[in-house]
Amino acid sequence: MIDSHVHIDDASFDVDRGQVLDDAAEAGVRQMVVPGIDAASWPRIAALCERHAALVPAYGLHPLFLAQHRPEHLELLRERLGQGTAVALGEIGLDFYVPELDRDQQQYYFETQLQLALEFDLPVIVHARRAVEEVALALRGMPGLRGVVHSFAGSEQQAERLYEMDFMLGIGGPITYPRAKRLRRLVATMPIEHLLLETDAPDQPNAGHQGARNEPARMLETLQAIAELRGESPEAIAAATTANARRLFGLRTPAPAP
Repeated sequence: MIDSHVHIDDASFDVDRGQVLDDAAEAGVRQMVVPGIDAASWPRIAALCERHAALVPAYGLHPLFLAQHRPEHLELLRERLGQGTAVALGEIGLDFYVPELDRDQQQYYFETQLQLALEFDLPVIVHARRAVEEVALALRGMPGLRGVVHSFAGSEQQAERLYEMDFMLGIGGPITYPRAKRLRRLVATMPIEHLLLETDAPDQPNAGHQGARNEPARMLETLQAIAELRGESPEAIAAATTANARRLFGLRTPAPAP
């Protein structure tokens, strides 16, 4: 399996990151996409991905960290993307859940980064909280983009518009909660070719782990929940979503550790 969205660079993993990666591999999670959230995170992510073959980097400016972003960071992002190691541009997007985040500034950083994705022919990893309509409008305005809306929480109609633009949906811990009825209905019937698995670790823990640090090994529980909802085998879901991630991010099977 491929965890398409994990913040393994987070400080909460500093004391046991090696064990967390070993546990993930034991659970069948053999590759992980690590998105950047601000300019300060990029060198840390790059160093981790150089050290661990299972990790691949993405770089972006996340809307929740708007106060840390500067216009000059966009030029720094262009330079980093020019190095050719990133498999995606992200995590980027819009967040209208937090009222104090300036919407115009969010839109500026989001749309400028979408232009960079087109420039470098990279997929985007998109955060869309209470902003799926606005995100879809921005994506429609820039034909040729591809990517994933991570932690998707929109409607079936919004999902269908994203499929039409060749976007995928990232599904993680929320699907394991019985109360997530709309999401569970969507995932039960959505086209498998648009589905990616993710954890968003250390955030969004699965049902039964509320309040605990999330870990990539727990993606196995997400896989099992999705398989039950769809009436398919976990092996079939794992194979399909891994193929989707490889296709979107241009990933190859990692070489075995020496």
